[in-house]
Amino acid sequence: MNVVPVGDHVVIKRMEGERKTTGGIVLPDSAQEKPLQGRVLSVGDGRRRKDGTRIGSQVREGDRVLFSPYSGMEVEVDGEKLLIMTEEDILAVID
Repeated sequence: MNVVPVGDHVVIKRMEGERKTTGGIVLPDSAQEKPLQGRVLSVGDGRRRKDGTRIGSQVREGDRVLFSPYSGMEVEVDGEKLLIMTEEDILAVID
């Protein structure tokens, strides 16, 4: 299934969390923190201005981004957990 975001929304796949500490201790799933970065899978056509024109998105498909812990809505598509959030919720693009 293909998820196509609308407007200024972005679909992101969250990166995998760390399974071990730097000391080598394996963390159970309940102790792992959700990573605050992910890969952009698809981007909407942008925000609409009051005059009806669109402002293009600053992020592109394939970008690695940082976002705040409570941003976006988590959905499951074909057994895969994805985040859908507005472009405004993205804090930075990582090179």
